[in-house]
Amino acid sequence: MNSIDWSIIGLLSISTLISAIRGAAKESLSLLVWLLSALIASMFHDQIEVLLINIIEDQSLRALIAWVSIFLLCLFLGAIFNYFFGKFVKASSLTGTDRLLGIIFGIVRALIITMVFLTVIPKIFPAAHTEWWIESTLIPYFQPFQGWAQDTGTAILIFLKNLF
Repeated sequence: MNSIDWSIIGLLSISTLISAIRGAAKESLSLLVWLLSALIASMFHDQIEVLLINIIEDQSLRALIAWVSIFLLCLFLGAIFNYFFGKFVKASSLTGTDRLLGIIFGIVRALIITMVFLTVIPKIFPAAHTEWWIESTLIPYFQPFQGWAQDTGTAILIFLKNLF
C-alpha cells in the first residue's frame, strides 16, 4: 500500500468518526449545504466576477475568487443554520439512531469523495500514468465505478441546475 491508499483509508476513518460523533441529521444537512453552496456559487459567480474586473486582471483568477467567495459565504451561512439544527436534534430523543445512521453516512460520504477524486484528478493531470496511481492497492477497486460515478454526478448537477 502506498500514500494514496493510506489517504483513502484515512479519509474513510475520519469521515466515519466525524459522522458518528455528529450524527446523520447534521451530516445530511451539511452535505445539502455543501451541494447548495457549490450550486449557488456556480450560478452566481459571473455577477461577482464582473465586480472584480478592475481589481483582478487575470480572468481565470477572477472567476476562481468569485466562485470561492460565494461558496465560502454560503458554507458559513449554512454552518450557522446547521448549528441551531443540531441543538434541536440533541433536544429530541433521536441521538442513538442518529449516530448509527451517521456512521453509515460517513462511510458513504468518504466513498463518494474518493470517487470524485479518482474521477476528476485524471482529467486535471495524467495521474493514471504516475507511479503512485499504478502501484495503488485500492484504486483498482474504485475504477469499475468511475463511468457510473461520472454519469450520476453529471445527472445530479443537471437536475439541480434545472431545479433552480
